Amino acid sequence: MMRLTGKQTWVFQHKLFVNKTATVVGPKEAKGPLKETFDAHFDDMYCGAPSWELAERNLMEQAISRCLKKAELKEEDIDLFLAGDLLNQNATSNYTARMLNIPLLCMYGACSTSMETVAAACALIDGGFANKIIAATSSHYGAAEKQFRHPTNFGGQKPETATTTVTGAGAVLISKDESEIAITAATIGKVIDVGRKNPYDMGSAMAPAAADTIKQHFRDLNRTPSDYDLILTGDLSGVGSPKLKELLLEDGYDIRGNHSDCGLLIFHPAQRAFAGGSGCACSAVVTYGHIFQEMKKGNLKRVLMVATGALLSKTMIKLNESIPAIAHGVVFERQR
Repeated sequence: MMRLTGKQTWVFQHKLFVNKTATVVGPKEAKGPLKETFDAHFDDMYCGAPSWELAERNLMEQAISRCLKKAELKEEDIDLFLAGDLLNQNATSNYTARMLNIPLLCMYGACSTSMETVAAACALIDGGFANKIIAATSSHYGAAEKQFRHPTNFGGQKPETATTTVTGAGAVLISKDESEIAITAATIGKVIDVGRKNPYDMGSAMAPAAADTIKQHFRDLNRTPSDYDLILTGDLSGVGSPKLKELLLEDGYDIRGNHSDCGLLIFHPAQRAFAGGSGCACSAVVTYGHIFQEMKKGNLKRVLMVATGALLSKTMIKLNESIPAIAHGVVFERQR
């Protein structure tokens, strides 16, 4: 059975593995530096659907279908489906589950949902409550902008601190069946609110949450940054990533040599993505694609992936509330 180590870290007692993954992205992501690492892409933002919201559903359905096909499994072989997205009431995940006929646990951690679902899936398998779980998440630039800021056709100008929501979906199959990548631990984050109120600067809101989770992870496991080949964050991008390094350095943790951010990896600077990528799909498609491929090649042996989420509500923003944030970390280790 899983054991709690320190205050916030779960150490899994059984060997748990990433069996298969699938990533599907939109046209902008497919033109970025990681284009060869995705399983499939669409050439337009509608992704074969009549609306952006339905396009996002198509992305998630495609990711899950491809993941199952790679694993040579059917829906009835999967015990649980854990999923979340950015649409109100997790609409993408719920409507996707409608066609899957797999028991659903729907989760929401904003852009931290990728690692929240993975951590929960591992805990359930480690505890004997399931054998095979698919975890998935998605986001869509058009749908997210319309819900959390302004519709893109509004034409409002954005500051350089703004991030670009990644259009895509990622799915991962987790079980005790041995593979090249094991999942060994997870650190569950706390909600941290430092008073930021600008929905166009989520990096500043999320960096303290990421720092808090990473510090607690090191303390719980008695580890240092040098114990990891890579400490990866979800979507702090160009604004939040430097702040994270500064915050950790103040507490004696220097991650400058082995830190990267999915929001900085997914787009070319010339693609005009402002501060970089964000959204539920950002950490999912980069981790399940590029990072896992690098691990399988032997270029990375132990990775701490910390997905960050700004728990942004447009209703609360109108009430002059600040933006709470959270970050969840999962440890992936390459097996020889």
